[in-house]
Amino acid sequence: MSAVLVEDGPDKGAVWHFGEPTKEQRALEAGLAWADLSHHEIISVSGEDRLTWLHSLTTQHLEKLAPGIWQHVLILDPQGHIEHQFYLVDDSTTTWLMVDPGRAAALLQHLEKMKFMLRVEVKDVSNEYAILRAPGLTDDMGGPYALVPRGELEEMKKTFSATAMQVGTWALDAQRVAAGRPRIGFEMDHKSIPNELGLLNRAVHMNKGCYRGQETVAKIANLGNPPRRLVMLHLDGSVVTIPPAGADVENNGVKVGYIGTVARHHELGTIALAVVKRNTPMDALLTVEQIPATQEAI
Repeated sequence: MSAVLVEDGPDKGAVWHFGEPTKEQRALEAGLAWADLSHHEIISVSGEDRLTWLHSLTTQHLEKLAPGIWQHVLILDPQGHIEHQFYLVDDSTTTWLMVDPGRAAALLQHLEKMKFMLRVEVKDVSNEYAILRAPGLTDDMGGPYALVPRGELEEMKKTFSATAMQVGTWALDAQRVAAGRPRIGFEMDHKSIPNELGLLNRAVHMNKGCYRGQETVAKIANLGNPPRRLVMLHLDGSVVTIPPAGADVENNGVKVGYIGTVARHHELGTIALAVVKRNTPMDALLTVEQIPATQEAI
């Protein structure tokens, strides 16, 4: 079957699936799949000060980052809310940032404002480079990833296809939801802080300070729970339709949160990531657009 494309949202135009979503998900779990993520955007950061500069701006410990090691990174506002989420890798001369579609311009603008007198150069290179999800067992960031010059993209796709199955965003989303990995624009809103999304010690290095928003992260981590939490919902699979991202999550008719990504998993059925109020009982039977849903802690 020919590729079925995503019709809306940030992944619009990307491959959704090839007609065999269950087979694609199993191949992904086995490490025998690859995916075209060339619709994502790429920012390059070069210059002698790049790693110490990024270390000071972000939630990750980057000043001694070894080449080839991918990192999950956030930039927070002064109150600790998440403004930017991306993945990065360094090759000993340049640091490459993989950014969600449509978000590179805002991140680039922020980085340009923070350069001061440091020896760094920041550039949107989305037209020159692309990201593929490479074959291999899935890591904590949804990789492994391959950064490829666009002139070599088709050849690399052929190389991957020789030993692995190409899959679409359906398989990637199902695996991400099952693993509890939040994505900006879906599970994150303007109030999101890393503590409520399970991102401490994943995208936030807890033995590092002196970055914007760090005080909020440390205070909540040390003194109390955040007001919301990320959960996985198991939705009633007997309903044909699935609710859209952003739909209200209700408990006895009262809104207690919202859902982000919804996916049909080949083993778990219809699942979703949701952000709900922390005081919502874990055993409560919730509803999303009148579809019953139970919670699973992440």
